[in-house]
Amino acid sequence: ELELPPVDDITAPWWDATRNHELIIQTCNGCGSKQHYPRAVCVVCGGMDLGWSPASGVGVVDSFTVVHRGLPGFDAPYVVARVRLAEGPIVLTNLIDQDVDAWVCDVAVSVRWRDLSDGRALPVFGPA
Repeated sequence: ELELPPVDDITAPWWDATRNHELIIQTCNGCGSKQHYPRAVCVVCGGMDLGWSPASGVGVVDSFTVVHRGLPGFDAPYVVARVRLAEGPIVLTNLIDQDVDAWVCDVAVSVRWRDLSDGRALPVFGPA
């Protein structure tokens, strides 16, 4: 079974949005930059006035690898990828809904959701 990721004060709004299958991105209210994963400070300006904005859920495969060794909650083979969202940030995720050998870089993808046992969900991506 998949081990559930922890929640803290910084990540709680992001996880709460996933309960409704909504993808949001942490946004700096000072400089306007967008970042993922959620952090306590802006990676561009160092500001601490951070909010959230909706993400389109579309992006492009930046890089990926096919994993041939299963882990709890992941049957091999599966694809781990960096997806660059249309808004700019990179999300580390899984690619689904296509044969693992068919994936290539620079292909358009859109968000899907993998529901977790506690009501949260993980964003995963499939062909757009």
